[in-house]
Amino acid sequence: MNKRNNTVELRDRLFALLKERAFRRGRVTLASGRESDFYFDMKPVMLDPDGAALMAELILQQIQSVKADCVGGLEMGAVPLIAPVAMRSLDFGRRLPGFFVRKAAKGHGTKKRVDGADIAGKTVVILEDVTTTGGSAMDAVKAVEQAGAKVALVLAILDRGEGAADLYAKAGIPFASLFRAEEFLAAA
Repeated sequence: MNKRNNTVELRDRLFALLKERAFRRGRVTLASGRESDFYFDMKPVMLDPDGAALMAELILQQIQSVKADCVGGLEMGAVPLIAPVAMRSLDFGRRLPGFFVRKAAKGHGTKKRVDGADIAGKTVVILEDVTTTGGSAMDAVKAVEQAGAKVALVLAILDRGEGAADLYAKAGIPFASLFRAEEFLAAA
């Protein structure tokens, strides 16, 4: 099986898992404050062995040509993605240590906001589970830039298509997603 067919197969398998375990219809208020009649709760898939493996594989395929030293993102959405991606990065012939950005600086000990790998002077990929307006991952972008890192890409598992791509484009930050909400809405 060639790489393209393998990617399609892996993407189809992850799509099926997300559709079954993450996608929900019903009125909810999102992290952005917006209301929606559908929701993606990625945690059941991100914390499942099959889901974690599929996400890590597809993320690493997506960023194969991206020059980066580390992967990370904002707690809580990115945390379940970081360890599997860092661990599997060795299988892709690169070493991508992980880090995460706290929503607020730690109140004790080192009082760090960015924890894990030392990212000063490094180029990083910011991971996110779901983007709506892009504000959460942009918070991580600002924190890593303050810590002395450069952002090569923001990569979401799913983009709801409600402004994140525009936000990153205006800021000059490359953005990509593995899936778009419209794919799930069309399949429902």
